[in-house]
Amino acid sequence: MTLTCAIGLMSGTSMDGVDVALIETDGERAIGLGPSGFFPYAEEDRATLRAALAEAAAIENRAARPGVLAQAEAMVTARHAQAVEAFLRAEHIGREKIALIGFHGQTVLHRPERRLTVQLGDGAVLAAKLGIATAYDFRAADVAGGGQGAPLVPVFHSALAAAAGFSAPVAVINIGGVANLSFVAPGREPIACDAGPGNALVDDLMLLRTGVAIDRDGATAAKGKVDEAALRALLSHGFFAKPPPKSLDRNDFSSSPVENLGLEDAAATLTAFTAAAIARLLPFLPTLPALAIVCGGGARNATLMRELAERLPCPLATAESFGWSADAMEAQAFAYLAVRRMKNLPITFPGTTGIDKPMAGGLLAEPAGS
Repeated sequence: MTLTCAIGLMSGTSMDGVDVALIETDGERAIGLGPSGFFPYAEEDRATLRAALAEAAAIENRAARPGVLAQAEAMVTARHAQAVEAFLRAEHIGREKIALIGFHGQTVLHRPERRLTVQLGDGAVLAAKLGIATAYDFRAADVAGGGQGAPLVPVFHSALAAAAGFSAPVAVINIGGVANLSFVAPGREPIACDAGPGNALVDDLMLLRTGVAIDRDGATAAKGKVDEAALRALLSHGFFAKPPPKSLDRNDFSSSPVENLGLEDAAATLTAFTAAAIARLLPFLPTLPALAIVCGGGARNATLMRELAERLPCPLATAESFGWSADAMEAQAFAYLAVRRMKNLPITFPGTTGIDKPMAGGLLAEPAGS
C-alpha cells in the first residue's frame, strides 16, 4: 500500500481564512492525519470577497471574472500560497515531502440548477508558485453532468467512519457558512446533502449590527430568546421539503424575518434555525443514525450545539471525541480528494450529488518543469 503525503486547503463560505491540513493516504481506506493550521484573511481581504460574492450573482459564464472577481481570484490564490508556505515553515516540513495539494478555492456562486458553480482560485498559478502538483476545481465536472456538485466531503467522512470501526449508521454534520450532512453506514455509499444556512446568517447579522462577523461561542444567542413566529417563517423555505440530494448557495436564505428583533433575540432565532434545518433533514434518511458527529466552526458554538442536542433524535458528539478535527476536517478532505483525483477515483456519487453514476472530478496542474 502506497501512501501519498498531501496538503488540503479550504476557504469556506464563512470567508474567515484558509485552513491547511496534511494527511497521508492511499485515497481509499488508509488515512493518517497530520498537523493543521489556520491562516486568517485580513479585513480588506474579507471585504474583497464580500464584494466578489455580490458581483458573482450576475455571472452566466463560470470562467468570467468581471470587475472585482479577477482581483479576488488573484488574492485568493496568493493567500493560499502564503498559507502553505507559512504552514511548512511552522511545521518544519520540507516542500519535497509534499506530493500533492488539494485546493478547493473560494465559492462565490453555486447554482447547479443552471449547471453553474464558481470557485475562485487559479490552481495552475498555485502549482507554479509552490512547485507542487495541485488538484483543483473539484465541483465543475459533477455540476456539468447534472449533479449538485456538493457536498464533496462525504467520501472522506465515509472513510473516517470505516477507519473508526462504526458498526451502525452515523451522521457527520459539518457546520460552516452552509451546513451539510453525510449519512454513512458500513458497506454502502454515503448519502449526503446540504442541510441549511450553517453559520452564514448569524455571521452576516453580527457583521451588520456589531461590525464583527461571528457570534463567538454563541454568547450573543445565549442571551436571547427564540422568536417562534420568525423561526416558522424561516423554515417555510421550499428547500426543506425537498429530499436529498440537494445543495445551496450561501445567499439562498434571507434573514428578513428577524430584522425587527433585537440583536440577542435575532441571533438566538437564527441559531435555532440552523439547528432546526439540520433536524428537518433526518426524516429523509434511510434510517435514523445511531450518532451525530459535528465538525466545522459550528461545533465551537455552545448555543448551537445545545439547540442541536434538543432537536436531534440521536446522541450528539464532536469530531474531537473520535480523534478527528472539527476545524481541519474539510481541509483534510480536500487532501484526500486530491489523491483520489490523482488516481482517477470517484469523488461524487448518486446519493451525495444526484449524479447518474460515481464520478471522478477535479483538474490536476503540474508545476513547471515537472
